[in-house]
Amino acid sequence: MSTSTTTTQSSSAAEAQLIPSLPDDVALNCIARVPRWYHPTLSIVSRPIRSLLSSPLFFTTRSLLSSTEHFLYLTLRLHHNPSAWFTLYQNPNPNNPNNPHVLIPVPPLPSPTVGAAYAVVGPTIYVIGGSINDVPSSHVWVLDCRFHTWRKGPPMRVAREFSAAGVVDGKIYVIGGCVADSWARNEFWAESLDPGTGRWKAVRSPIDVRDKWMHASAVIGGRVYAMADRGGVVLDPKAGTWNVVDKRLDLGWRGRACVVHGILYCYDYLGKIRGFDVKKRVWKELKGLEKGLPKFLCGATMANWRKMGMESCRERLVGPISSFRFQKTSPSSTAWRSRCDSWWSTVEFHPNVGHQSPIPAREQQRKLQIEPHSSSSKLLCKLFH
Repeated sequence: MSTSTTTTQSSSAAEAQLIPSLPDDVALNCIARVPRWYHPTLSIVSRPIRSLLSSPLFFTTRSLLSSTEHFLYLTLRLHHNPSAWFTLYQNPNPNNPNNPHVLIPVPPLPSPTVGAAYAVVGPTIYVIGGSINDVPSSHVWVLDCRFHTWRKGPPMRVAREFSAAGVVDGKIYVIGGCVADSWARNEFWAESLDPGTGRWKAVRSPIDVRDKWMHASAVIGGRVYAMADRGGVVLDPKAGTWNVVDKRLDLGWRGRACVVHGILYCYDYLGKIRGFDVKKRVWKELKGLEKGLPKFLCGATMANWRKMGMESCRERLVGPISSFRFQKTSPSSTAWRSRCDSWWSTVEFHPNVGHQSPIPAREQQRKLQIEPHSSSSKLLCKLFH
């Protein structure tokens, strides 16, 4: 074998390595610990690394190393785009004040709908039902947040729009969004999906709880709360029982709420964040927001965002979010920055904060300079692997 041939083979082998002079398993262990913020930069280092970043092995390794990250996903219905999706990247370097947050476009929903319900299971977001050209749909779309790819999910037995959805013990429960005027709609007014088997099953419900429109939902203590135009219902999947929503909760629930440490938080039109303790049946105003928040006539969007740190796991409230407009950071970039007229507020919780006294450990606010061009928005909390 000639020297030139040996040199060429050695060069090819080095190019195939993730990190030269390191075994691939060691290199994988190192790269898997890198925050996702830096993945776009890593992808241009070499072809092997770019291929690794989009492989199932890479995300499995991140999970085993406890290097997974939580990301927020935002879906907007704009005047020129009925289904615009984005994910929010946060700069992991707290000492860098430049570009602390960047919105990255996500491939749009293949078949945009209005009034869909959303559910999160593992690294996937389920987009359930909704109307297409004012006709309710039974379609289900699934976004794999590891690779940002869409696939069709198992269709529901009943077409729905403006239904409620929640996840309990890994199963998706969908409530309402249809008129119970036939045997099928009566039998499947509520359904459950086992993502493992891909099968929908009917969830028996009493006639007196069946309402069509659901405008909000949340899971608290293993129960699915669905708010309708007239009150709301509570499903306990384990016990198989239904109840009406507590009147105090119904009167105070505003906009899209979120749950942190078993407390349901809402942002009201007075510019206050309040939490409802389902055990004590009482609303409490969230303390620590001395600066105050802007007032909206309509409810704002809230989301919970868990940030993993070296010392502890901290819960965050994120909101309020109203209308958005986006601008590219540069003509050749795939990153977008948000501009808005409302406030983005982040409230951190430490694990030792009890349910009875939801006092934030730290609160941050920043104006996003958004101009009111979009008609609606939803903020989804999602776990990346």
